[in-house]
Amino acid sequence: MSERLDPPVPDRPFAEPAAPHRMVVVTGLSGAGKSSILRVLEDLGYEVVDNPPLPMIEEIAARAAGPIAVGVDSRTRDFDPASLVAALARLRGRPGPQPELIYATADDAVLLRRFTATRRRHPLATHGNIAAGIVEETALTAPLRGAADIVLDTTDLPPPELRQIIEARFGLGAGGMTLSLMSFAFPAGIPREADMVFDARFLRNPHYVPDLAPRTGLEAQVADYVGEDPDYQAFFRQIEGLLRLVLPRFVAEGKKYATVAVGCSGGRHRSVTIIEALARSLGGDTSRSGPHDDALDNAKIGDDLSGAAASVARDWPIIVTHRELARQGLSAWRWVRRPHGGATPVQQRGSDPK
Repeated sequence: MSERLDPPVPDRPFAEPAAPHRMVVVTGLSGAGKSSILRVLEDLGYEVVDNPPLPMIEEIAARAAGPIAVGVDSRTRDFDPASLVAALARLRGRPGPQPELIYATADDAVLLRRFTATRRRHPLATHGNIAAGIVEETALTAPLRGAADIVLDTTDLPPPELRQIIEARFGLGAGGMTLSLMSFAFPAGIPREADMVFDARFLRNPHYVPDLAPRTGLEAQVADYVGEDPDYQAFFRQIEGLLRLVLPRFVAEGKKYATVAVGCSGGRHRSVTIIEALARSLGGDTSRSGPHDDALDNAKIGDDLSGAAASVARDWPIIVTHRELARQGLSAWRWVRRPHGGATPVQQRGSDPK
């Protein structure tokens, strides 16, 4: 069979060089949402190749005629995390597609529930022991998680929210940077994807006030109590000042996704209060009062940039999650500002990603 020959392209000496095609490699734990991520990327216009032999990945990148997404996991022939990391490093050192690595994960109990509900076979399960397969795969893919550009924990992430996160970061027409604001509990672990982490455990703790302990930082009584700490204002302003310095530089260097995390002991009160206050100030919401004085809105951040970069900064998408509250079913992921405008919060839950 003869090969199809494309017609010659006339010389265009004054044309701008084409932007390099995007390449996304999706990996992670079985049942954590890799297939869902690949489907979203396919909908966005990526050519999707799922589970090719590892030696072919560099050839796939070289032959790509457009944006491409490659799925790799423990089902892949000759699967070897170290070899994949080395292949991605080689690709990043060459002209052409610069690969970005997504690692999808979820809590062991959630993965076990998903496999049990769907009656799917875990690729590493021995004699049907799904729990053992999950443990083995977690250890096997640890090098990929450490090398990932973004770690997506789908434990409490509804499919519509997963889609919006992927669209915001990897959409072919997306510009600027998506900002993620996250509260968490230090005993449960620092979020691996965090670019900046702040510790709010020194502030007065509502946990020791009987009327406030069962409440969360989403409620005014708790936010007011935390805000009355004599050091709260100075702490919050210091965070704002650092964000004014760092976030514009992230945008200027082309960073597409940044995560700012605030932690406390339980992830219910102090960290939630601060993240909500940051969401209001960064999102330019003046309709609600909060336990702080000066709001840092995107216009102020945009003033530190010039031209197109400033306009992008004033309109960047912002997503909020309260990790521990979400795990307790008390809060869902939501957008403070959606991609391409719009600030309607999302408070929806759906079926598990697959």
